[in-house]
This record gives sequence, C-alpha cells and structure tokens, in this order.
Amino acid sequence: MNDVAMPIGQLARSVGCKVQTIRYYEQIGLLPPAARTAGAQRRYGEAHRQKLSFIRHARELGFPLPAIRELLALAHEQDSDCARADGIARRQLEAVNRRVAMLMSLRSELERMLKHDHGNRIRDCRVIATLADHGLCIEAHHADGADS
Repeated sequence: MNDVAMPIGQLARSVGCKVQTIRYYEQIGLLPPAARTAGAQRRYGEAHRQKLSFIRHARELGFPLPAIRELLALAHEQDSDCARADGIARRQLEAVNRRVAMLMSLRSELERMLKHDHGNRIRDCRVIATLADHGLCIEAHHADGADS
C-alpha cells in the first residue's frame, strides 16, 4: 500500500475497525490528527494505517489504552532497552491469568449449579436458589469483577 491519502472509511476497512474507533483514537491522542481536505474530510496515510493496526492488535490482546500509549511511545525509541515493553506485556499476561482463573471458577460454579437434581419445579431449582443466596456458592469470590 502506498502513502496515498485515504478517507477514514477506507482506513477503517483496511484494518478492520469502525470509523468511530478511529475518531476516538484521534480524540484521545493515540492516533495523530489526520490531514484535512479543503472540504474538511480526513485523509490518512500509511503511517496512520500502521499505527492503527498496532493499536488494534494490542486491543485484541487485551492491553488497556494506557499500556498501548506507552507501547506506542516505546516503539519510537528503537535503540531503547526492551525491558519496559516486556514489563508491560508481563503485567498483561498476569491480568489474563487472573481472568482465566476467574472464568474457571465461574464455570465450576455454573456446572455445580446445573448438576444438582432439582426436580421439575422452580421452588426446588438449584439455579434460582443459588442466585438468590450467594452463600450457597462454593467460591464466593467469583462475584468479583462479574459485572466488568
């Protein structure tokens, strides 16, 4: 792809994201502002596409926006030590491991709720009883972050 200026829709399609996402990333300073035509339409180049692709991939890996901002800054320091980037990735891996453990706990609890023989009446339904009384859960900590 050459560095021909492209409209926002073309940029969005080229990296598989939404136009609103590109505008948001510009608004918060993750993407530099686009050049504007005389008619005020945004025009993006290859540098925008590469940076947006970087951001999108980082988001797919679950990196939060502040970490992505830091990684983007590090990407411009070609001769710097990689330890900072490794540290950011290590923190993300730890966060993923915590979420995996939480999901495994949730799966176990749901399986336990469903295994209980409850007959055919709601009054005897283990699912309803467990949801109504958190104390019936084996692992009460699974509620942490459940609304996140």
